[in-house]
Amino acid sequence: MFGIVSSKKPENLYMGKLRNKKSFSGLAVLTAIAASLCCITPVLAFIAGVGGMASTFSWMEPFRPYLAGLTIGVLGFAWYQKLKPAREIDCDCDEEKGPFMQSKMFLAIITLFAGLMLVFPYYGEVFYPNTEQSSIQLDQNNLETIVFNIEGMTCSSCEEHVHHSIIELGGIHSASASYEQGQATIQFDKTKTDVAEITKAINATGYQIKD
Repeated sequence: MFGIVSSKKPENLYMGKLRNKKSFSGLAVLTAIAASLCCITPVLAFIAGVGGMASTFSWMEPFRPYLAGLTIGVLGFAWYQKLKPAREIDCDCDEEKGPFMQSKMFLAIITLFAGLMLVFPYYGEVFYPNTEQSSIQLDQNNLETIVFNIEGMTCSSCEEHVHHSIIELGGIHSASASYEQGQATIQFDKTKTDVAEITKAINATGYQIKD
């Protein structure tokens, strides 16, 4: 005699869908940032002048492939939800133009931002100034070369952070750092600086020299 009336109004269903799409976008951004946080932090530390925090999130580097995969998966599902044919409901809510944050344009922006975050380790060094190696003629008899084993470097941003901290010292003839080898090679004038000063400069970045 009495028909069954659904307690969920079409408008509520529509708003629920909007919240879900917004959640997917937010999750994609968070996971993308987290995936490259170990390489974003050195750049932020350099810009802020707080060198010691550069290696704060280096422990996250092993999780990077999983976070990147999660980001791609979340974005893929968000696009699937956005592009799949909408089911007809008892109101014309889907026919109405939704807010910008639920539009394809917004999702495209989120996708682009997430993509830039995921590949940040490959271009992060561009945020560092192009510090020239010393062009002063040095007495070859005073030059020494030392190789440090450094832990905590995970990408080119880490390399640049270490390299910049060394070059800032006086008496450095050349310096290079490799996160793949976990080493820094420095050639310096022993009359103008010493191993202790170089060690202090490297450790100040947050990356630690291994014995």
